[in-house]
Amino acid sequence: MDTVLLIKVIIMGIVEGLTEFLPISSTGHLILAGSLLNFTGEKVKVFEIVIQAGAMLAVCWEYRRRIIDVIRNFSSDVAARRFVANLLVAFLPAVILGLMFGKFIKAHLFAPVPVALAFIIGAFVILIVERRNRFNEDSLRIHSVDEMTMLDAFKVGCAQCFALIPGTSRSGASIIGGMAFGLSRQAATEFSFFLAIPTLFGATIYSLYKERALLSVADLPMFGVGALAAFISAFFCVRWLLRYISSHDFMIFVWYRIVFGVLILISAATGWVVWAE
Repeated sequence: MDTVLLIKVIIMGIVEGLTEFLPISSTGHLILAGSLLNFTGEKVKVFEIVIQAGAMLAVCWEYRRRIIDVIRNFSSDVAARRFVANLLVAFLPAVILGLMFGKFIKAHLFAPVPVALAFIIGAFVILIVERRNRFNEDSLRIHSVDEMTMLDAFKVGCAQCFALIPGTSRSGASIIGGMAFGLSRQAATEFSFFLAIPTLFGATIYSLYKERALLSVADLPMFGVGALAAFISAFFCVRWLLRYISSHDFMIFVWYRIVFGVLILISAATGWVVWAE
């Protein structure tokens, strides 16, 4: 692996790790970063699947004690079984819609301008939910993931489906959706992290199977470096976000999404940046 490719791989891994669990869309950032770096193509799509798994492992490590406790006590603890059931119920809507519309979405929406529009629209959705919750704190019914019912989980899962649109953000859709349905910011964020495990794990297995013809032993160093970069950056990002939301709202991400989206639209319209397809 030459130096230029190594740098591109590390940058893409860091971008994935820093954006996967923030409400700013990892897919959108990877599309844009890949375009700027001229790092595109069918094999890059497989690479992005692998580094997504690297980011997911950071959440597994952060919540390893909770995961081990759930596995260990699954047969004897009602709360553990309810927790797993909630994750499965929340996971299913995105699976069903992804299988139905995945090809259409990839063919028409995986480009910088649609991503930029999703950034901006998503920002206003976050703004509306944050303002509503700020003035209606009594509407927050759930302050811990253990208080969630199966219906609460299903609603969050339906909200996560909007993340099929690149630029929307999987974590943003599930967190803001959870807050809109009565979860506290802390509970919505933690459930989004847990929901990432089956969602990203399932997407990784399915996508790697579909693209198995593109897999090559020669690409293992590239995949390994990218996944490691994603794991490390995601690990620090998750810890930072958990501390941040304890005393802050998501308004910083509203302004980030608007500014970033507008810059992409301007660059595409003026030709300042030639975005690769």
